[in-house]
Amino acid sequence: MTIEEHYKTLAPKLTNWLVSTGSPYHEACDIVQNTFLKIWKMRDDLQDNDTAVSGLVFTIARNLRKNMHRDDRHLVFSDEPPEAIAEDHAQEDGNDSEYLRKRISEALSQLAPNLRETFTLFQIGDMSVREISAQTGVSENLVKVRIHRAKEKLKTLLSDLRVTF
Repeated sequence: MTIEEHYKTLAPKLTNWLVSTGSPYHEACDIVQNTFLKIWKMRDDLQDNDTAVSGLVFTIARNLRKNMHRDDRHLVFSDEPPEAIAEDHAQEDGNDSEYLRKRISEALSQLAPNLRETFTLFQIGDMSVREISAQTGVSENLVKVRIHRAKEKLKTLLSDLRVTF
C-alpha cells in the first residue's frame, strides 16, 4: 500500500479517534497532518505491513498530542475572558446531534484513561484486538476486558438516552 492509500484509509479513523478522546477537531486535523508528514519522511523504512503502519500512525499521533498538551501547559493567555468562556459553555444547543455528541464526549471523559483509550481505538479507530494489544503492550484478553468494561460503564452513564418500546 502506498502512503496515499494509507492516508485515505487511516486519516478519517485517526481524526475520529483524536476527537473522541478529547481533542478539538482543528487540533485533530493538525495532528493527523503532522503524523502523515512524519510517515512520509520515514516512507523508505516502513514495512509493507498494513497493521504495522496503522499501529505506527496511531502511536505517532498519540505522542504528538502528548507533546502538544505538554507545550500548552506553559501558555498563560486566552483570547476570551473567563466569563465569556463560562457563558459559551453554559448555553444549550437545540441541535440533537450536538447534544448527543456532548453527552457521549462527557461519558467518554468519565472512563478511566486505559478504558477510554482501548475503547476508542477499537470502536472509533477501527483497530482489531490484536492491533490494540500490540500498540498498548497489554494482552489480548486484557484488551477484551477493557472494551467490555468501557461498554458497560457507557451503558450506565448514557442509560437515560436509551429508548424503550
